[in-house]
Amino acid sequence: MAPPAAVEGGDAAGGGGQPQQQQGFGQMFTGIIRVAVIYYFASKFFSPGGKPSSSGSEPALQISNLFHKAELLDMWFYVSEHEKFNDFGNEDALIWHESNIPYAVWGPESTRTLSLKYHPSEALKHNGSLYSHVFFARSGYPADPNDPEYQPLAAFGLTHPVVAYLPKSKANKKKSLLGNTKGTSVDEALSEGVEEPQGDLKDEGPVEYISYWKPNITINLVDDFTKYSQRAIPPNVAPHMKFEPTTGNYYPTVFFNEFWLLRDKLIALNDTVTELPLHLEVAPISMTKWQLFLQIDQSFQIHRSYGSMLEGEADELKRVFVEGNPYLLGITMVVSLLHSVFDFLAFKNDIQFWNKNKSMEGLSAKSVVVSFFCQLVVFLYLLDNDTSWMILASSGVGCCIEFWKIGKAMHIEIDRSGAIPKLKFSDRDTYAGNKTKEYDDLAMKYLSYVLFVLVACSSVYSLMYETHKSWYSWILSSLTSCVYMFGFIMMCPQLFINYKLKSVAHMPWRQMTYKFLNTIIDDLFAFVIKMPILHRLSVFRDDVIFLIYLYQRWAYPVDKKRVNEFGFGGEDEDESTVALASTSNAEDKKTN
Repeated sequence: MAPPAAVEGGDAAGGGGQPQQQQGFGQMFTGIIRVAVIYYFASKFFSPGGKPSSSGSEPALQISNLFHKAELLDMWFYVSEHEKFNDFGNEDALIWHESNIPYAVWGPESTRTLSLKYHPSEALKHNGSLYSHVFFARSGYPADPNDPEYQPLAAFGLTHPVVAYLPKSKANKKKSLLGNTKGTSVDEALSEGVEEPQGDLKDEGPVEYISYWKPNITINLVDDFTKYSQRAIPPNVAPHMKFEPTTGNYYPTVFFNEFWLLRDKLIALNDTVTELPLHLEVAPISMTKWQLFLQIDQSFQIHRSYGSMLEGEADELKRVFVEGNPYLLGITMVVSLLHSVFDFLAFKNDIQFWNKNKSMEGLSAKSVVVSFFCQLVVFLYLLDNDTSWMILASSGVGCCIEFWKIGKAMHIEIDRSGAIPKLKFSDRDTYAGNKTKEYDDLAMKYLSYVLFVLVACSSVYSLMYETHKSWYSWILSSLTSCVYMFGFIMMCPQLFINYKLKSVAHMPWRQMTYKFLNTIIDDLFAFVIKMPILHRLSVFRDDVIFLIYLYQRWAYPVDKKRVNEFGFGGEDEDESTVALASTSNAEDKKTN
């Protein structure tokens, strides 16, 4: 039965994920491939094929393919609005016929294609069903069971829908908060649901389905001549096999290959559609490739059920292979691996530095606070945009780490004097009792003026010319845009402190080195991967800051053989030396 009536003009869901979703792309891809490979080899090597029966009295019955390699086949391709097909004499239903196709032979003679235009019926335009019925028979034998020359062991077939019923894309609830559409284009107005009165309805209502036309149909005959034990057919293969009841042997497996059919290639059906493109292809496929397609699709379903993959992310992953250069893809995978390694090392060294740090002399406490605020804004933005839990968890952990660093940079106490307990922040003695706080306040004072002006201008522009779900979403999106555009400002106070103190001995250089290597990798991605302009600009603005840091390191060299004025020695010193030097330095200051 067809799903409920559709609304005209439904579009296929496009891509366009959030920039933050790219952070978990490499992890998601690695997990999918790992699951697919493990599942494939487990079913391949650990299936009990050929073993004796449980009683051990007699061997299990062996079944094999009813057809032989290179055997010539005739093919008939019918389309019908009924799932059960028996109208072999209908010439209008037969849209493709091929003769003498060699079975499981690799070459141009076994691959046949046909492109045509199909004119849909009125029923099909209004959520009607359409099925493809493909039949194969030994050359010279009919596929019609009513034919006197029909042989059951010589013919086989499969039915597959040509129309897919998919949930209608949720109405975009974004609107102009000022009540005007002067800055909204026609396409945006339609996508916003301006003509959809149900755009403000809750998700509690029934899910509406609309029909989509599949413009490509690929029919693969699986190259499989394995002799299986009747009791031990691999579980991933058995559902796709068709058995002959008298002998128990199996027919050649027919596979409608939709692995590379992306959702944005589907065509929405409605009254305005008069003709539809249809590209047909029949070709062989190897057993390994077929099983790999099955396992990857199953892996996608597992990830979606666990919430680690959003709807449409599987298509984006496939698009990388379809549209990407294979050499560029290989380089991207290697570079992604290096990026993950450097990211982990930077994270580890950042934790180690702040865990051992006993003095805030020369370090900007305000930059730590601003960094936490930026991380919190990104986390709330992801939460508001229905991001997968994997990305949310990663951002949430980063937010907790940044808050922990505030505890290392400042004193945090619980003030219970009022009716409601609240956190109280105060500067550490090593920060407030020297020039570091003075320079930090001075740098943040002037930079905050610039930041407030930029944030105000950007927010006003977003409010006037962009659409948002609510005032809360506008605040979050404005703050997130400012984090991307002006996030480099939070690194500038540290540059100013370094300049005033003429020293960089207090900086966590190991962590910064790994971050700089990651920035170089991000530069590569900025050229070869599609990404938002703001994200691309944020990559290059980090380069400028890091280059200034490197210049300061060259201008204010550090003698690794001595303990410096901030109580730090070479980065390979043990903890006891650092603690002893810090204590000695503090005592000298008290004496003076």
